[in-house]
Parts: sequence; structure tokens; C-alpha cells
Amino acid sequence: MTIEVPTDPKVLARAKNTTLLCLDVDGIMTDGRLYLQSDGVEAKAFHIRDGLGLKLLMAGGVSTAIITGRQSPSAQARAAELGITYFHQGVADKRQVMHDLMAKMSVGREAVAFMGDDLPDLAALRLCGLAITVPEAPEIVRANTHYVTRCQGGHGAVREVCELILHAQGKLQAQLDRYLA
Repeated sequence: MTIEVPTDPKVLARAKNTTLLCLDVDGIMTDGRLYLQSDGVEAKAFHIRDGLGLKLLMAGGVSTAIITGRQSPSAQARAAELGITYFHQGVADKRQVMHDLMAKMSVGREAVAFMGDDLPDLAALRLCGLAITVPEAPEIVRANTHYVTRCQGGHGAVREVCELILHAQGKLQAQLDRYLA
């Protein structure tokens, strides 16, 4: 079984070093739309394949974090369901949270990938070793990343990145083989 992954050697080299993947939520794990019920309760739609991709990535030894600017019970529930190690919401300064995570984990910026899609993500994208966004992100964001996914946010973009990192680290086939036995 073959998964289509990027072949750009610079992107693969950056992905090979990744030990922590940090994700924004809205526009990355979701399509960016907010569903507000009449009582003000917010709902989000998450793609099931992104969730499996994150589980494969974590099984491959890469830690995961969510760093989002919004307060969201649905994002918190999704993170818990997936077993995401670090969950930070209501964050005004994503770069500072990344600095704190890097210190806590004793890793340098070259070991951190960040996936974001809008202006509040720029500082974090510029800090990490592998900066990733989605095709619908504003040009200024795309210009400050190393990789733009083929899939849109909320439609498999996270899964694409998980497979990219696993492939670069030579771990993708072992994760796929768990399902091919």
C-alpha cells in the first residue's frame, strides 16, 4: 500500500527531526466554521481521518499538542478522546506556549512542527523547525511556512501531515502494517 507523501527533500529533512507536532484547531483540525446554537453553545466538526492520523503519529513516538486561541469544550473533548498530550486553549501568545513546551520537553525548535492557518499563528509558525499551513490560508501565512498541505483544513490536512512526518522518519509503513495484518 502506498500513501502519497511529498518528496521535497528540504521538507522531508525537517519532518524527520520532528518530535512534537503542535496544532491550531479552527481552520486546521476543523474547516474553520463555527456552529453556534441559539443558546450560545459552540459545536465543531472534526474529520475522523485526522484523528486516526494523530493516533498513528503518537504510536510512532511523536508527541502532540493543541494550541488554540479560542476556549472550546468541543476541542477539549476531542483532544481528550485522542489522547493528545498537551492541550492549551484561550492562548493569546502561541509562541510563548511553544517556548514553554520546548523547555518542558527539552527539545529545540528544529524538533517542533506547528500547523496554523491565520495571523495569530504567524509567530509560532516562524519559531518552529517545520511550519505547515493549509491551502486556504492567507498568502502571508503561506509565505511563512515550509509546507502547504494538499488537503484543506478539517478535510484531512492533519492526517496528511501525520503521514508526512511518519514517512520522513521511516515509520509510516510500520504503522500501516498494523492494519494490513
